[in-house]
Amino acid sequence: VAIGINTEIGKIQSLVGAARPPETPMQIQLKKIGTQLAVVSSIVCASVFFIGLLRGQSFLQMLKSSISLAVAAVPEGLPTVATTTLALGIRKMHQHKVAIRQLNAVETLGSVQVFCLDKTGTLTLNKMSVVAVHLGVQPVVISGTQFVLNAKVIDPLRRRDFKQFLQVLALCNEIEDLSRINNDVFSGSPTENALLEVAIKAGVDVKTLHQKHPRSKIEFRSEDRPYMSTYHPLKDGKHLVAVKGSPLEVLQLCQHYFKGGRRSRLNDEVVQSIMNANERMAGDALRVLGVAFAEQDDDGQNAIADLTWLGLVGMIDPLRTGMPDLIDVFHQAGIRTVMITGDQSATAYAIGKQLNLSNNRPLQILDSTRLDKLDPVLLQGLIENVHIFARVSPAHKLEIVQALQKSGKAVAMTGDGINDGPALKAADIGVAMGGAETDIARSVSDVVLEDDNLHTMVTAVHEGRAIYNNIRKSIHYLISTNLSEIEVMLAGVSMGMGQPLSPMQLLWINLVSDIFPGLALSMEPPEPDLMQRPPRGRDEHIIRRQDLMRMLRESAFITAGSFASYAYGYLRYGAGPKANTLLFNSLTLAQLIHAYSCRSDHYSIFSKEKLPRNPSLLMATGGSVALQVAAMTIPQLRKFLGSTTIGMADSVVIAASAAAPILCNELVKEAGARKRLKTHIPQDMQNTTDISDAENEHTNN
Repeated sequence: VAIGINTEIGKIQSLVGAARPPETPMQIQLKKIGTQLAVVSSIVCASVFFIGLLRGQSFLQMLKSSISLAVAAVPEGLPTVATTTLALGIRKMHQHKVAIRQLNAVETLGSVQVFCLDKTGTLTLNKMSVVAVHLGVQPVVISGTQFVLNAKVIDPLRRRDFKQFLQVLALCNEIEDLSRINNDVFSGSPTENALLEVAIKAGVDVKTLHQKHPRSKIEFRSEDRPYMSTYHPLKDGKHLVAVKGSPLEVLQLCQHYFKGGRRSRLNDEVVQSIMNANERMAGDALRVLGVAFAEQDDDGQNAIADLTWLGLVGMIDPLRTGMPDLIDVFHQAGIRTVMITGDQSATAYAIGKQLNLSNNRPLQILDSTRLDKLDPVLLQGLIENVHIFARVSPAHKLEIVQALQKSGKAVAMTGDGINDGPALKAADIGVAMGGAETDIARSVSDVVLEDDNLHTMVTAVHEGRAIYNNIRKSIHYLISTNLSEIEVMLAGVSMGMGQPLSPMQLLWINLVSDIFPGLALSMEPPEPDLMQRPPRGRDEHIIRRQDLMRMLRESAFITAGSFASYAYGYLRYGAGPKANTLLFNSLTLAQLIHAYSCRSDHYSIFSKEKLPRNPSLLMATGGSVALQVAAMTIPQLRKFLGSTTIGMADSVVIAASAAAPILCNELVKEAGARKRLKTHIPQDMQNTTDISDAENEHTNN
């Protein structure tokens, strides 16, 4: 008898403890950005400081300016924006019955590239019912409460073989409480409940049967023993051994079967007939179990041998409503779907066909009993193309998830039972169904679908993508505007302008144009085609190379517009506070307008398809403009910032120089969008490499 960590549950708990959740993409990327910004800020501030000294500026003044620039160069609103966005996302998901147990799980949802779907209870209702029986070598049709054999309605209990078959179904289970069976209420697994139900339907008095033949021992199904057996003492001192499990493995233990009500020896022809029946039933997407029995002198001290084959029982666990359509939505979003099941390959293949897991390509299936024999390198190559893993154990689930992660994929795993625990914990996103059988599934998961509905995952993924995109937009805005401040200061000092912006003006710009528009961008409504785009790569930088080039270009336009207003002021008023005030106002207003350019990488202000309105951004930029107007009209504030009054003509110049950059940036964006549209070639999300002929694969297991 196994105890502690040596039990099956103990082994699973050990796997849970050994599995380590990876860092989320957001955690990795924010660390990189923080380090990079700190390095760039230090270099630029030091450059401004020394260039200013070489140009004859005072040491103290350049020190103040450098420190102020250092403060402005680092977007201190970034942590606030990221945390606020994630928190708002959690609240919104909760409204859709998605419980987030880890804050960073919100953004990780948007990076999911592979969805490992546990079949039972996730894709199916987890409500088994017996719909087919193959008694010995004869098919039995179950129609309501009738059992039809050879086109005749029969009484199952009047046939020795059928009666024995039903009694074994009723005895070979782990249900403890039989007191409520007469009320059709059971406390076992859906599979065992279904077997009890069909026995009761046939007229078996299950409660009396268990009282007459109490269970003395039970041997559970395990990874290396794909069948279950129970032992029941008989009057003659022998023990009845009731066995059910994987059809082929149970059949291998059998030497006899019933023929015409008599026990006869199995031969190759009968074995092949049973195997063919198993394939037919599994091909109808049924979960098939083999049933057998023996009478032994001991209660399991010796290995099970010389079993008598009774038949096959086929159960159906209906797919949840709309599952094929849901799988199609995931495929449109570029998410590969993988089904993981303990069913035999033929059953899994039939279900995979119904779901269109392969997205209209050849369906690839792998019998997971072979995983232990596969070279890790070979497994890594195969796993890229497999749509279904059949006959899977808890350890296999963990191995599958980790192999997918090693290939660079962000993996989500769904589950509802204790056997899913290790894989749920190891996955980038562990998703527990709301009706989870155990607390372990919930405790190790990142997300819980409280409505027990996989369709809710579409909302979760959609929201996860939107949140990540919004954080990117905020980062894009904060960095590009801060770059413009750095460029203005560096260029101004290098050209001998002294200090284009005073320390107080730098800090003011940082206050007015950073936090509020950045937060507003984090509340952007999702873009219309968000779920038609492929997911980002697991290791993709939150700021990619093309993003950095775009930010440099945009900040250069803003800098150029600001210096254009300075040039106007210099020509009209000469070098001094007036020209600097024009530059100060132009830079501030250009940054606020630039927020509207950061709303999308794909859609420009010239696009035919318009983005949804964002009232928060309108309020944020409007409020910031009002603060800037106040800074120019309130004498005390104007003096504090070292600014001067401006006239109507100056205001027109400021507005024009602030609007010009967004027009230039949006024209470049629109040109890029049209170029992509002309050169775009649709690509399938699925890898087309075959690992085997799936139709042959499922018939060989």
